Amino acid sequence: MASSPDQEPANLERYESVEDSEDDEEGGEELGGWTTDVEDEDDDEESNSSFLCLFCETMYGSCASLFDHCSSAHHFDFHGIRKALGLDFYGSVKLVNYVRSQVAKNRCWCCGLECISNQDLLNHSHEANSLEDIKLHIDDDKYLNPFLQEDPLLYSFDEDEVGEDDSSTLVDKEELLKDLGELLERFSLNFELSVDKAASISEPTKEGGRRDVASTSNSKTEIAGSMNSGNPSNGATFLQKETGGDLNLRAEVGSSNGMYEDGQGGNCLKRRTANIVRTVNENYFGAYSSFGIHREMISDKVRMDAYSQAILRNPSLLSGAVVMDVGCGTGILSLFAAQAGASKVIAVEASEKMAGVANQIAKDNGLWRSGRPDGCDDSCKGVVEVVHSMVEELDKSIQIQPHSVDVLISEWMGYCLLYESMLNSVLYARDRWLKPGGAILPDTATIFAAGFGKGATSIPFWEDVYGFSMSCIGKEIVEDAARYPIVDVVNDGDLVTDAVVLQAFDLVTMKPDEVDFTSNIEIAPKLAGLADKEGKPTWCYGVVLWFETGFTSRFCKDFPAVLSTSPSTPKTHWSQTILTFREPIAMSSKRPRADGLAPVGSDARPAHKIRLRISIARAPEHRSIDISLEAVGIDLDGRKRSWPVQIFNLC
Repeated sequence: MASSPDQEPANLERYESVEDSEDDEEGGEELGGWTTDVEDEDDDEESNSSFLCLFCETMYGSCASLFDHCSSAHHFDFHGIRKALGLDFYGSVKLVNYVRSQVAKNRCWCCGLECISNQDLLNHSHEANSLEDIKLHIDDDKYLNPFLQEDPLLYSFDEDEVGEDDSSTLVDKEELLKDLGELLERFSLNFELSVDKAASISEPTKEGGRRDVASTSNSKTEIAGSMNSGNPSNGATFLQKETGGDLNLRAEVGSSNGMYEDGQGGNCLKRRTANIVRTVNENYFGAYSSFGIHREMISDKVRMDAYSQAILRNPSLLSGAVVMDVGCGTGILSLFAAQAGASKVIAVEASEKMAGVANQIAKDNGLWRSGRPDGCDDSCKGVVEVVHSMVEELDKSIQIQPHSVDVLISEWMGYCLLYESMLNSVLYARDRWLKPGGAILPDTATIFAAGFGKGATSIPFWEDVYGFSMSCIGKEIVEDAARYPIVDVVNDGDLVTDAVVLQAFDLVTMKPDEVDFTSNIEIAPKLAGLADKEGKPTWCYGVVLWFETGFTSRFCKDFPAVLSTSPSTPKTHWSQTILTFREPIAMSSKRPRADGLAPVGSDARPAHKIRLRISIARAPEHRSIDISLEAVGIDLDGRKRSWPVQIFNLC
């Protein structure tokens, strides 16, 4: 692993000596006090931890004393800067790594002055004149990589902000979630703690259990290195949170290196993580209590037509069937199933409010079925039984025999298909309750990709504003768009390449860990493009993603159906997901007449095709996804040009 996100530091010796001392201290119970009792955990961790000052060689036993020293001796108020800039966990990690990288080069972290020695740098220390300039410096994701290997400061700096009672701590849930996700998953690979080294400090294995140390799970999606190089610094790594198909983290958090898997300290982190995920789930399902969201979904004609046709026009599938509707919302799909002749419909809804609404709607339409048939009158002897529960906890609310459901229905799709991570809940229900050979609707899902041109950006609007050019605004907007995914409607006429399949899922056979994937595709300019006919290059500004779900003849034998969010079909509430390149890439199907020194993808030497490597994985933030995009332009002579990897977070 690279020692620094920057160039080789001039003052690296101070870090090497610290790492050597840490290696000497490692032993059976020396890893931050994780193997001690819960009540002694904080004291032991503080006494055993060695926190190196960001500026000098002084070591401290706690973050609080270290930051007090940095503030008084070096004019660096960590908590003040963090608050002033509104830094989340990631931003704070970047700040620490940035400062360490600058100090290692004897460079002032705030003004950039390069000093002759570390002592000169210490004498030069002063208050920062402009914190906004600092925020620009630390915006680069390279500072997520630990500058000091196994730096305990990176996962301990906010301990003072966390109360003793995890369940009642009033802290920002997203920041804590990023904290724990980063600690337990992402940094575990960056630290590269070897299995043998970890095994020497782990507790003995429990009977019937596993050793603390576990190699990185095969279910994790790794994107390390570019397509043309094995150098991991040129790529990015995404880690799947192993959820086992449900919406809560499993008990074995941090299984990639085993550091926090067992022991009382690990249990404390597990409890905290579970509390955070529970809170995020409550907020997520609470958001679906808004009737506006449900009106938008029910008003989506493409969505409703596909589901109504698949359910109502396939009587041989639904007649007399036991149906489960995962995430029923208003219960509209359950009502369709009842109308199609289902003998029983189990409508599962995690939002308490919407479960009550679905109950009332079923009653109002004479389709409600009580979970307590004893003592019911005719008004509660319908077929739709609404259960307020997450599907992973359904056994706590209702008794259902395993593998007793004939048809599993769900509208689980999010933006870019996988946002919201609800697919795993559907797969959980499939594995737990669907009969062998039972139907799942929809049963296929496919993500497509195509290149888009300038017309799909905001540039044309700003090129002519009442006769005035405001192109500078459009260009800045496009540059900003290269940092974030955009969910918006793209016109089919703005696609400059043909569509290709990025990833296809078979919901009948796929495994939960296949939700995270990496695919390599190639896109080429449309041969019918006007620019190509005139001998001019076509400019590709990025990639647009959309999806289709299929209700195929495998189950819908009477009337198959397709739900498409393609730019060439009527728009849906999902729109499309837009990933913008940092710079547009010129494309042409014709051989350029240019100097051979011109870079591939330029106007003088357009690319014949663009090879893309796209990875989608569940992000540390619960229910979000990370998207990695790498592009390589290839001309007709086989020359290549690579662009740096881009990382987008859809949250």
